[in-house]
Amino acid sequence: MEKLTSVEAYQTLMTQGKVLFFFTADWCPDCRFIQPVMPEITASHTDIRFIEVDRDEFIDLCEELSIFGIPSFVAYNDGKEIGRFVNKDRKTKEEIEAFIATL
Repeated sequence: MEKLTSVEAYQTLMTQGKVLFFFTADWCPDCRFIQPVMPEITASHTDIRFIEVDRDEFIDLCEELSIFGIPSFVAYNDGKEIGRFVNKDRKTKEEIEAFIATL
């Protein structure tokens, strides 16, 4: 999974096909809970580009996008938001897969 390097990169990446941004933080226990299954999830969805966003590094972007809980996901297709799974609850692999299926 790629890591977001700048806000400018975010603005470019969101316009390049189907992209799913994964908002996370090292200190977040719920993020660490799903981290081990993320490679499996990304491998089974090769039509989607997955980008990890460190919430602490991009706090202003998170505020702008109303990402107030992590782990969270926001999906775009060619610049248009097509889905979001945003809350502060722990997420399971099954819940993430179900969300991706709606995209």
